Amino acid sequence: PYAGAFNAYVAEELAFASDLPYEVMTSLYETWDYSKHQNQYVNVAETMREAMSKNPALRVLVANGYYDLATPYFATEYTFDHLELDPGLRENITMTYYEAGHMMYIHDESLAQLATDLRDFVQR
Repeated sequence: PYAGAFNAYVAEELAFASDLPYEVMTSLYETWDYSKHQNQYVNVAETMREAMSKNPALRVLVANGYYDLATPYFATEYTFDHLELDPGLRENITMTYYEAGHMMYIHDESLAQLATDLRDFVQR
């Protein structure tokens, strides 16, 4: 639904024409190994919770693009809000936001902010 809605929006509302439709999932993903998730929805939240619980020093930087159609930021927020982590571990999660899509690094202003955020995160 996302790709169809986005393609309709850019074609009809923005009058943008292209022979290449926007695709959320392409054949590239056919090479990914989903053996641990066969016949079920892929949810790595439990893996994240386990890793953070087993290693209390683990810090996570989550870079969110406001216009990301592949992994919407609000779904990411929801997932991290529901990890059932020990409250003391929540401070190890840093959420950052950018005025860009999934690949915020191709947007110059977002790239500069991402570089600053990464530098700050690593130096903490």
